[in-house]
Amino acid sequence: MNVTQMKQLEKVVIIEIHGDKNFINKLDSMGIRLGVKIIKISSQILHGPVTIQVGSTQIAIGYNTAKRIIVEKEEVWKK
Repeated sequence: MNVTQMKQLEKVVIIEIHGDKNFINKLDSMGIRLGVKIIKISSQILHGPVTIQVGSTQIAIGYNTAKRIIVEKEEVWKK
């Protein structure tokens, strides 16, 4: 599943990021990288920005960016 498909306040782990090196580096500079746990805080209707929490920081990312971040539920990751 990707970030846009998450429910509000759902906790997940990033398992894959689709994009070129520049895209991945941009996300990395915001703390969004493989293995990081995130929480979806909110999203806007009509493909608006998605707010996620990375550590103690909340970050708003675009809908298309959020679609390219593949995650899995934290419970699955812990097993």
